[in-house]
Amino acid sequence: MNHNKNNNINNRKNKYLTEKERYQIEGYIKIGKIPKEIAFLIGKSVRTIQREIKRGTVELLNSDLTKKLVYCADVAHEKYLRNRCNKGANLKIGDNHKLCEYIESKIIQEKYSPDAVIGEIKANKLKFKTTICTKTLYNYIDKGIFLELTNKHLPVKYKKKRGYRKIRKVSLNNKKGRSIVERPKSVDLRDTIGHWEMDCVVGQKKDKQVLLVLTERCTRLTLIRKMKSKTQQEVGKTLNSLEREYGSKFKKIFKTITMDNGNEFVNQEIIEKSCRLKSKRTTAYYAHPYSSWERGSNENANKLIRRFIPKGKKISCYTKREIEKIQHWVNNYPRRILGYMSSSQYYEHKLSK
Repeated sequence: MNHNKNNNINNRKNKYLTEKERYQIEGYIKIGKIPKEIAFLIGKSVRTIQREIKRGTVELLNSDLTKKLVYCADVAHEKYLRNRCNKGANLKIGDNHKLCEYIESKIIQEKYSPDAVIGEIKANKLKFKTTICTKTLYNYIDKGIFLELTNKHLPVKYKKKRGYRKIRKVSLNNKKGRSIVERPKSVDLRDTIGHWEMDCVVGQKKDKQVLLVLTERCTRLTLIRKMKSKTQQEVGKTLNSLEREYGSKFKKIFKTITMDNGNEFVNQEIIEKSCRLKSKRTTAYYAHPYSSWERGSNENANKLIRRFIPKGKKISCYTKREIEKIQHWVNNYPRRILGYMSSSQYYEHKLSK
């Protein structure tokens, strides 16, 4: 018994499977052994066996022309030899299963980007046997190194911008709106908190309900509120609700709000007029038409929200609790631009100064 145990320990030190071990795996699978049992019998980690079975599984035809998935040792070994020739240097991540599992959990379950995972590990000084950089992680995902993680789990990559811009007429309803050129230059520096950008996230065209999204420029803190419709009246009601929620602090927290020229925002008075006081509650500014880069923080927040609410999904299908969870995720997501602190952490940091 002790002799077999020692053999298993020695085998685990060698992370690579031999051709003989692959045929053993095939035999064990045929008699109904599960990966955990096979791992013990061969002396490898469960993760190694799971990864091996996944890579060596092929689709075969039965005699009745139905299809079945089976593990083939010869196919698996041929893939191994081919990959070994193409791989070059040994993988830095090696047999660091804890790091692999952590990365897969963060990207698949928590919808992190590869850069956010690596940044969080460094920022929080998490201890693993090895460390890798963002570029290496992307390469590993491309090569299919991970058991579960593939490129389909990554956030949608940016599309190339077209080389032209379509010119449209500016809404006549917003000629009285205060232009972004009048906004204090200090707001551009993002040194102080209290300056926000505002936009709407829409779902399915037939669904009237939308999300009102406010993003603080300095910390990227984001507030998400569901509205019954994309109208000026609903925007006013939502801002009134926020003002009541924050009370006397509202004016200090929301010093300015910058938005686009959408019809739901063009009534400057509705946005600025306090529902509690005789004085105005904030100062509204309007970006240039079709200049989304002037509200870049807002646009980036919307993309994060889209990881949970893809285009074409009905906003009405999401409960208030689900929207709150999305808001919590966005505000606790590590940001490279903030040194991999989350917006919530950075907001608290700015408040403490």
